[in-house]
Amino acid sequence: MSTVVARLGKPHGIRGEMSVEVRTDDPDSRFVPGAEFTTDPDIGSLTLTRARWHRDRLLLTFEEVGDRTRAEEIRNTLIATAEDVEEDEAWYIDDLVDAEVYVGDERIGTVTAVTPGAAQDLLHVGLLSGAEVLVPFVEQIVPEVDAEGGRIVLDPPPGLLDVEG
Repeated sequence: MSTVVARLGKPHGIRGEMSVEVRTDDPDSRFVPGAEFTTDPDIGSLTLTRARWHRDRLLLTFEEVGDRTRAEEIRNTLIATAEDVEEDEAWYIDDLVDAEVYVGDERIGTVTAVTPGAAQDLLHVGLLSGAEVLVPFVEQIVPEVDAEGGRIVLDPPPGLLDVEG
């Protein structure tokens, strides 16, 4: 099983560099020179030659994409890791929305939405009080996800769940 890690965006410059919509919580380890990606739709595999951050956008260069014209042709293509990943390392947004959220054994709310981000995704948690908080979807704060059971456990840092009333 491969995991989608990005969607190719618009070209940046004339040498085939492309912006991407990141869909992984660990872009620095996924986007390293030499990494190979499968594509959807299938345009053949892509081999990464360069990755760099420009402001808040990740820009990638692939061996197979030599110019702006080719970059424009493959815009909106999804790229996925070529290697297998453990099933418990990745979730679909639909697996997370409506999951019950706990701190320890106490239910505090429900995931109402997920916003994909460049560095990490954000869980929108509707608290039982009616307020909503945004929770960075990183292992340190969200150490346990049981997608099948519809349960997410948080270990929030102080102040994360405090809301103004």
